[in-house]
Amino acid sequence: MKILQHIRLFSLSTLACSLLSLSLCGLTSCAWIEENPDSLVTDVSMGDSPEACDAWVTGTYSKWIYDMFCWGYFPRMLEFDADYISGPDWLFGTFGAGNFQGEQDLTDALWKGCYGLIARSINAEQHIAEMKNIDAAVRNNAIGEMRFNRALAYFLLVRAYGDIPIQPTVMKDYVAQVSVGLPRRPVAEVCDTIISLLESSTRLMYKNTDGAYRAGHANAGSAAGLLAKVYATMAAAAMPEGTQVIVRTGAPYLTDANGNRQYAPLQSRTFSKRVVKGYEQMHAAQLWQQAADWAESVIDGTFGSYELLPYDDLWKKASATASEFMFSVGTVSGNATYKTSVHTQYEGYMTATGSDFIQSGGWTGCTRHWYDLFDHDDYRITKGVRHRWRNYTQRESNSGFYYPKDDEYTIMATGRNLNGDWVKNPEGIFADGVNYYYSTDAQCLAFTTKYEDVTDNAIDNADANWPFLRYADVMLVYAEALNELERPGDAIRYLNEVQKRSNSVLSSMGGSRALADKTQRRSAIIEERAKELACEADRRWDLIRWGIYLDAMNAIGGTDDGGVVKTRTERNLLFPLPQQEINTNPAINANNPGWQ
Repeated sequence: MKILQHIRLFSLSTLACSLLSLSLCGLTSCAWIEENPDSLVTDVSMGDSPEACDAWVTGTYSKWIYDMFCWGYFPRMLEFDADYISGPDWLFGTFGAGNFQGEQDLTDALWKGCYGLIARSINAEQHIAEMKNIDAAVRNNAIGEMRFNRALAYFLLVRAYGDIPIQPTVMKDYVAQVSVGLPRRPVAEVCDTIISLLESSTRLMYKNTDGAYRAGHANAGSAAGLLAKVYATMAAAAMPEGTQVIVRTGAPYLTDANGNRQYAPLQSRTFSKRVVKGYEQMHAAQLWQQAADWAESVIDGTFGSYELLPYDDLWKKASATASEFMFSVGTVSGNATYKTSVHTQYEGYMTATGSDFIQSGGWTGCTRHWYDLFDHDDYRITKGVRHRWRNYTQRESNSGFYYPKDDEYTIMATGRNLNGDWVKNPEGIFADGVNYYYSTDAQCLAFTTKYEDVTDNAIDNADANWPFLRYADVMLVYAEALNELERPGDAIRYLNEVQKRSNSVLSSMGGSRALADKTQRRSAIIEERAKELACEADRRWDLIRWGIYLDAMNAIGGTDDGGVVKTRTERNLLFPLPQQEINTNPAINANNPGWQ
C-alpha cells in the first residue's frame, strides 16, 4: 500500500469524494491510502493521531472514485436499465439491451467495487477503533462514516443481486473464511445488516449543524435519510401481490399513412405487482412505519438541518455542498486519475471554453414519454432539459438540434408548425440564425442539464458531482410511506412540497386534487420520483421494488426512442453474479435464475 501526501478527499455534502490538491487549494494535507483495487487493504503502521484517522477515512471514501467511478462504469451500471432512460445503442450495448451476463463493467464497478469498499471500510474501522490519541467524538464519527459507506455498498449490491455474501467484520478472520467460501445470505439478513450499520451511524456521526462537522462528509442525517430509503425499498417489495400501480407509458412511435414516424401519446396502464423475491415474508405495514419515522426524523431536524434549494440554485456547482445533497460523489476538475464521466455522459464537453459546439459526449438522456409526464411550465423541462445544442460536426453547415418536436419548440426553431406551415420567424433562444432541426433517433432525446455547471466544460474529466441521495428523495419517501399508512392529506402535502419547487404543484396524473384513492396517490408519487430523480440512477430500482419492472419495460413494445431494446424477461429482475465469483467461491455453486 502506497501513501500519497498532499491530497485531501472532501466529499460533497454527505459523501461526495472531491480530491483537492494542497498546491491548488492550500488545504491541510492528509494522506490518501491507495491499494490494488482487487486486493484487501494491507495492514500498515499509519500511526495513532487525528491525521492517521483522517487518512483511513479518506482512503475509504476514495474507493468511490478510484476505481468505481473513474472508468465510467458508474453510474451506467445503475442507470441504463430503465424505461425512461435512453441513448445510442453503441453506448448502451448488450447491458442496456438486457443481456447482463459477461458484462465486465458490471463485475468491476458494482460487484468488485462495492466489495472492495466494504473490505476497506472494515479495515479502516478496525484501525480507527484502536486509536488512543484522538478525541472520542472524532473516533466515533470516523467509525460512523465507515459504517455508512459499508451500508450503502451492501444496499447497492442487495438491490442488484438479491442474496449476497456478507463479509466478516474482523479482518484477521477474513483469509480463513474466504478460503472455505463466503455463502450468499438471504435478502432479509443483508437488510438487517444494512439497518444495523445505519442505525449505529446515526448515533456516531456528527450532524451537519455540529461545529466539528466537515462539509462534504457523510453525517447523521445522511444515515437517517438512507435508512428511510432502505425501509421504503423493503416495504414496497413486501406489498401484497396484485397491488396496483398506474404507469404512463407505451410504444414511442406511430407511423402515419405516409410512413412518417410520430411520437405516440402516453397511455395510462395499470400494472399489478409481482412477487419480489426475498421480501415475501416481510411485514409491509411495519416497514412503511419505519420508513415514515426515519424520513420524519430528517424533516423535523432531529439529525441536522435540511432544505430544498430553489430550482435555479439546485444544480449549480456552488450548491454542491448544500444540505439538499445528502450524499454525493464528485472530483477535482480535470484530474486524470480521480475522475468521473458524469458530465461527459450526460452533457458532453465542448470544443473549447466558451464554445457553442460539443466535441464529444452528451449521449444519455430521457425519452419523450418521460418528457410528456410534465406540465408545460414545469422547470424540470423548461430549464432542466436542453432545448437546442450543436455538435462540432454541425459548424460548417450552420446547423444544430432542437428538442422536443412539438408546436412550441418547432415554431421557435424553424418558424413552421408541425404541419410545415409558416407561422413566424424563430424567436427567443433560437433567434441566432442557426438552422435547427430534429432527428427521430438517439441524437435527439430529453437531455438533462443537471450536470451542466462545472469548472471547465471543455475537458473530458469535468467536476460534476453525482447525487446518491437528495433531500427531495427523502421527502418523496415520506409521502410514499404516509400514503400507505392511510394518511392521504399528509402524503399529498409532501408530494406538493417537492412539486412546488419546480412550479408544478398540481401536475401529477391530473393534479393532486384528482388523487382520490390510494392507487392514484401511490402512482403519482412513483411518477414524481421518475420526474424529480431522473438521470440519478433511481428508476430501475423503483420499478423493481414495486414489482412492476417487467410490465413497465415490456409496455414500450420492443425498442425505445433511441433504438435501445427494452424487452425483458424474468432473468432481468436480478443481475447475474460474476462467473469468477462462482468459479472461485466454494460456497456458491449457482447463479441467479436465468443466468446459468
